Amino acid sequence: MFVIIVGGGNTGSYLSRLLIDAGHKVRVIEERPNLLEKLKAEIPEDSIIAGDGSSPSVLEQAGVVHANVLAAVTGADDTNLVISSLARFEFKVPRVIGRVNNPKNAWLFTPEMGVDVSLNQAEILAHLVAEEMSLGDMMTLLKLRRGEFSLIEEKVHPDSIAANKTLRDLATPPDTTFVAIIRKNKLIIPHGDTVLLPADEIIALLRESHLSELGALLSPPSAITR
Repeated sequence: MFVIIVGGGNTGSYLSRLLIDAGHKVRVIEERPNLLEKLKAEIPEDSIIAGDGSSPSVLEQAGVVHANVLAAVTGADDTNLVISSLARFEFKVPRVIGRVNNPKNAWLFTPEMGVDVSLNQAEILAHLVAEEMSLGDMMTLLKLRRGEFSLIEEKVHPDSIAANKTLRDLATPPDTTFVAIIRKNKLIIPHGDTVLLPADEIIALLRESHLSELGALLSPPSAITR
């Protein structure tokens, strides 16, 4: 995969190192001399493009017409929007990611502005805190379709509604699929007649909006009302 990252600050440099280590082709565009020097010490020099990432000519120099993904992660929201729009509408980059620095600007980072995925760090942190407070031990392993679906892991509490019941006897939320059960280090593929035992680790795929409903089935009554 070929990824162009515009912005060589902490976010851009860390992202570039992860992608390069994973074997992807990466170009990082940065114009500030101090950050360019820092980048040269962290990633291969041929992965660095010196210039203004909001300039079409600089994007072309980086090879934007061949990019699979472009991530605009500068510290300025207006710059990230300009870059995202150029990438999508001028150069037809298949996937565009835009960093949101000021949460008040999040409403601008939409597909209409060329942004497929907006990275609103404040919102992500707020959601993680809210999930941790409301869902007990439930852990989100993966988010799909822009967060519409979640793959989660949760233990069956001994005092929960689900303990010692078969899956078919549980009033699970709509569109919920139990993917696997981990029991005493053994992987079980669940079926309708599978009995959930206390301390079973459940891996399930469901809609984000139904997380609290599933949590209510697997958690103790005290956790439901907190």
